[in-house]
Amino acid sequence: MERTTDHPAPLDDDIRYQAVTSRDARFDGVFYLAVVTTGIYCRPSCPAVTPKRANVRFHPSAAAAQRAGFRACRRCRPDAAPGSPEWNVRADLVGRAMRLIGDGVVDREGVTGLAARLGYSSRQVHRQLTEELGAGPVALARAQRAHTARVLLQTTGLPVTEIAFAAGFASVRQFNDTVRAVYARTPSELRARPGRRRGAGAGPAGVPLRLAHRGPYAAREVFDFLQRRAITGIEEVLAAPAARGRVYRRTLRLPYGTGIAEVHEPVPARGRRHGDWLDCRLHLTDPRDTAAAVQRVRRLFDLDADPFAVAERLGADPRLRPLVEARPGLRSPGAADGDELAVRAVLGQQISVRAAARLAGTLVAAYGKPLAAPDGGLTRLFPDAATLASADLAELGMPATRRRTLRTLAAALADGTVRLDAGVDRDETERALLGLPGIGPWTAGYIRMRALGDPDVFLPGDAGVRHGLAAVGATAGDADAWRPWRSYALHHLWHAPKDS
Repeated sequence: MERTTDHPAPLDDDIRYQAVTSRDARFDGVFYLAVVTTGIYCRPSCPAVTPKRANVRFHPSAAAAQRAGFRACRRCRPDAAPGSPEWNVRADLVGRAMRLIGDGVVDREGVTGLAARLGYSSRQVHRQLTEELGAGPVALARAQRAHTARVLLQTTGLPVTEIAFAAGFASVRQFNDTVRAVYARTPSELRARPGRRRGAGAGPAGVPLRLAHRGPYAAREVFDFLQRRAITGIEEVLAAPAARGRVYRRTLRLPYGTGIAEVHEPVPARGRRHGDWLDCRLHLTDPRDTAAAVQRVRRLFDLDADPFAVAERLGADPRLRPLVEARPGLRSPGAADGDELAVRAVLGQQISVRAAARLAGTLVAAYGKPLAAPDGGLTRLFPDAATLASADLAELGMPATRRRTLRTLAAALADGTVRLDAGVDRDETERALLGLPGIGPWTAGYIRMRALGDPDVFLPGDAGVRHGLAAVGATAGDADAWRPWRSYALHHLWHAPKDS
């Protein structure tokens, strides 16, 4: 079945049912099917017997299916499907709202806070989300809370009352009612699954997760990318035992506390393909940060991308096709913290990746806040913007003009002149960045690509991109044909000299 690469991609019900019939995992998270005879909703790839067409209803979100009275399938766990790739591509109100809801803004700030961040009224936000997704911001946030609650119930030994508030519910009653409505089981029944082993809490053992993605995933390239840029003190990449690939570990500054995320590089066993997920473990000082930490890791590893759409568009260019075929599922890594990424981008101006990582390590050692309890090589949090705005930065040994640029950027981040959260208008943010002295097109574009997760950024002035274009016989002018996936083309071009 051919799928268009343009987003938002209109899908009629016949195409949706065809995807269900073929159990096409490419559409997991893009839409959900609900079966009126069973009262259950599923992801398109559910292995259950395909229901009759007359008994199927389609919903654009899990929240819409839940709002219509359907329960989550126990077999395919539709609440754990990858996020829709639309929210990475779209820059409109709905796309920005979905990114913020995923980051837990509704739970922390309410619908009023969400609307204020978007620059619209609460009524406008509710109307547009309901028209397009079949559910308003409260229902969409409720669906996410239910998923977080299920994860905590089934992977930790936290008391049920603590889980209710950790997942973002306002009361235990609301928690109980939601879990029953979504999963047709009480929290205690949902927890009591045979073969599950849980610790006494979410402490030393952490919260184990499987972070789903769709399609092929070029894990080696992503882990290589992160390892080359790892900053001493806040990041480390370790070899896992028994030749099981690497483990990427990093510290996180979160809304309620701090955390450490560990993500394992998937390695097929005995020639068999690994499943469509990355194994992750979160160590959080406050379990209320579970949903926010998950979203940060998903953005960093670009887990909601649509590799099929990317390959279809980029592979249509005969000059890029060999690169696309050589690295199926190549991702465009994002950032766990937008402010941190912006500072790192300035540190990396006109120097090598290795030199930038060393410089960032010096910055972290001088200004990063120490963790209450160091964990292996992880000892600090990346310095916050307010600290850097008033720092001397003499330890860095950079020219005075570069230090001024760093302080100016940090001040703009600290006072909100420049915002790098998940729901900002990307065009406005890029213009604000370019208005700061010392921030040019390369730096602003790199921040837009990684901190804001924009899949359609091209950096024609980048030396690696110029070499890649020459290697494949293309020019910067050819990049328009690669929209809306130019960020992925850029990553392929960075690999081109090795492939030519």
